[in-house]
Amino acid sequence: MRVDAGRRFRVVDVDGGQVADTWAFVAEDPGEHHSAQHTRAVVDRLFPRPGEQFVTNRRRPILTLEEDNSPRIHDMLIAACDPARYEGLGVEGWHASCEENLQRALEPLGVEPIVRFAPQPINLFMNTPARPDGTIDWLPAETAAGDHVVLRAELDIVVAVSACPQDIVEINRRRPSPIEIELL
Repeated sequence: MRVDAGRRFRVVDVDGGQVADTWAFVAEDPGEHHSAQHTRAVVDRLFPRPGEQFVTNRRRPILTLEEDNSPRIHDMLIAACDPARYEGLGVEGWHASCEENLQRALEPLGVEPIVRFAPQPINLFMNTPARPDGTIDWLPAETAAGDHVVLRAELDIVVAVSACPQDIVEINRRRPSPIEIELL
């Protein structure tokens, strides 16, 4: 979905317990996109709080987290699931993935970012805390039906959101379920 600078949009976990991999690309130059690593350096935390911004790989503000009506558990460390991830989990044959969902979503919009690999997503609602020994815990999303975040575009952008189809590692409380995006 294209979102003009200054416009807001809401990402809603319809049924609860669903991860939403989210990407934002600069509309006129998709090679510039939100960057988890640059954002962490700017906000000095693993995920912005309401009122803080996500920045691009060129360190420009791209999104502002205006509202977080959820348990405020999100992730910007884990890569989007892709065919190699499922192969590593022992899945034989094709399995839907966030990376492929991203590519399919951008194609009809005429956006051709460099997605030989998907940029690090903003994993809304994903519950993957670090354990004391430095390993990662893969826990189900704690969101309830209707929980949401509101983001404001700081640049003209293209937004893509994937209701993560992960059903091997239990990050989604149920089978994958719908995510809604509402332009405000």
